[in-house]
Amino acid sequence: MKKRPSMNIGAAILFGIFGLLFFVLMVRFVTIQVTGEADGKVLASQAAKKYIKSHILEAHRGTIFDGKGEVIAEDTSAYTLVAILDPSITSDPKKPKHVTDPEKTAKVLSKYLDMKESAIYDRLTKKGQNNKLPYQVEFGAPGRDLSHQMMLEIKEEDIPGVTFRKEAKRFYPNGSFASHLIGFAQKTTDDDGDSTTVGKMGVEASFNDVLKGKDGSVAYKSDVWGYLLPNSDEHVTPPKDGDDLYLTIDKKIQTFLEEAMNEVQKKYKPKKMFAIVSDPKTGKILAMSQRPTFHPDTREGLLDNWTNIIVEDTYEPGSTMKSFSLAAAVNEGKFNPNETYESGKYYVENVPNPIRDHNGGEGWGTITFLEGVQRSSNVAFANLLDKIGFKKYENYLHDFGFGEATYVGLPNEASGSILYHYPIEKYTTIFGQGTTVTPLQMVQAESAIANDGKMMKPYVISKIVDPNTKKVIKETKPEVSGSPISKETAIKTREYLETTVTSEHGTGQKFAIEGYRVGGKSGSGQIPDPSNGRYMVGKENYLFSFMGMAPIDNPQLIVYVGVQQPELEPTEIGSDPVSAVFNPVMQNSLKYLNIKPQEKVSLKKQSLPETREMSVEEAKKELEKAGVTPIVVGNGSEVVKQLPQGGNPMLEGERVVIKTDGDITIPDMKGWSVRDVFKVANIAGLKINMVGNGYAFSQNIQPGIKVNKDEPLVVNFKTPEEAAAPKEEEEQQLN
Repeated sequence: MKKRPSMNIGAAILFGIFGLLFFVLMVRFVTIQVTGEADGKVLASQAAKKYIKSHILEAHRGTIFDGKGEVIAEDTSAYTLVAILDPSITSDPKKPKHVTDPEKTAKVLSKYLDMKESAIYDRLTKKGQNNKLPYQVEFGAPGRDLSHQMMLEIKEEDIPGVTFRKEAKRFYPNGSFASHLIGFAQKTTDDDGDSTTVGKMGVEASFNDVLKGKDGSVAYKSDVWGYLLPNSDEHVTPPKDGDDLYLTIDKKIQTFLEEAMNEVQKKYKPKKMFAIVSDPKTGKILAMSQRPTFHPDTREGLLDNWTNIIVEDTYEPGSTMKSFSLAAAVNEGKFNPNETYESGKYYVENVPNPIRDHNGGEGWGTITFLEGVQRSSNVAFANLLDKIGFKKYENYLHDFGFGEATYVGLPNEASGSILYHYPIEKYTTIFGQGTTVTPLQMVQAESAIANDGKMMKPYVISKIVDPNTKKVIKETKPEVSGSPISKETAIKTREYLETTVTSEHGTGQKFAIEGYRVGGKSGSGQIPDPSNGRYMVGKENYLFSFMGMAPIDNPQLIVYVGVQQPELEPTEIGSDPVSAVFNPVMQNSLKYLNIKPQEKVSLKKQSLPETREMSVEEAKKELEKAGVTPIVVGNGSEVVKQLPQGGNPMLEGERVVIKTDGDITIPDMKGWSVRDVFKVANIAGLKINMVGNGYAFSQNIQPGIKVNKDEPLVVNFKTPEEAAAPKEEEEQQLN
């Protein structure tokens, strides 16, 4: 039979179509073989993604220790609960790897998680897109940060499909403990879904690059189920752990501080509060804390105050600033403790309102400059500024480090501002108003007085250590940041500051500590009112503070405490909450550091007896009976004046000077402290000229000889080492 032409044409067309398809497939096959790509994607890469598994090997974040190696912050293991829901993960039905019984699983997990059984069941059964269960689910916050013990207990339940993801968690074992100094670290997730731990505040933030280390990884070939294939190679890049930080903080002293501040916070409810304990010999910060504070694990309280007020806040310090003004005057030779001035008010040229003393400008009449220091007289310091000079005093402000950050190594450190343009600003600056400072600057400046003129830069990082080799990578050495005053000035200033605590007129009497000689200066800094730009008014609207050191002859500690706007009882003053922090912290810290109390310097609960108008013999017996040492000035028979006055707290063995109604005579003062020599000079009304440091070695007015009031009292002082020098050397020194 003869084929029809139409059939031949159709066959040819079909052959052509199939031939073209075969050609296209061959070209596609050859192209894939040659290029290794399909649809712009590298096939080897896609296969690797499916069959090569990669996991991050998380670096261990460096541990933060205190100065003695006690852990303050460290990484610990935490676990996230995961439930696998996809049945395809199970290859052996007898050993299921996915959740097979959601109801039973929910019931078991509800025993461990802070989550209702019904809510867990909903998570396990809720379908997603295409009406399918997701591959796996997690359980939010209740299922995260599980302890190792809880993880083991859940595993013991042997629930199919329940597994755990191990992660590192930052742990702060001491709770609210120097929280703003240490800061906190938390997990953050980047755009690629990778999570890292990042420091957010304090040393956790400023030393994040040191602490964080570098993550490693592990990669291996697997089957479709994710299991390691036999004889496959693993490629491991080990992590580099972060370095450890050792702080200068002493955990014991920090604990003293936290406990005292907790008590004051509870009783007085101040708006703010800060405190620092430092070593003036080195600049080490041994403790620092503030209120409000927060718990670095839970972040509870963090919203109340993000700011590290010791480093970032500036404020007007008030009369604590007078410590440095006094030191400047002494260093310039402009402070004569026995020189008198008229207290109450001081008028600045072209300024209508006078500078007033804190008793409303009433003052205390004509008093000595030393009494002005003890009474914290603004007028006394305005007069001292005239003696020092505007420019010289400005130089001292810079020499003491004001107006410049301390560079302690913490985030956002403020520098404060020296307000010193117009005459009134210069006068207010000398007694602590107008010019602003940070607590760290104040502690740094105080170290110059406590450390014989050498001002020490404060620091909080002791060293950085490699956690694996224990090699010290970097160590902080004590650094002198300036020498604003001489050694002799520092010693004399300390003696004067001690009288603010021991004097009958002293504003620092509440800061006396049994067994230790304390010196320092209290303050009541004014607070600007944001509503009107003026200062706030009212008994409680101040920053009450005290900055002190002990023992005064060789200070081992500086403690600076500030309490802002406490709730005071009608009978209380600002020094009450401040001393409730300062006194226990200073005393407990000195004892902890094995600084023994001095003999015969213990405070007694009873007050000194008043002996005025008694006979000399009767007064001596009364004072000896009370446990103090009477010193008689004059050759009369009746007592007309006593120093310290009756009613003041007693120091066991203290010298109490009584003046008689006869001619002025003075005792032999060899071996006496500067403070006791001052008592005699004050009660006798003599001008005093001190030479040297330490204890009285010789005096120009002989004991028992009638004194001419116009004749100055010159007393030579020597340290115990100088006093023990050979006689020949002494004679050379005198000549």
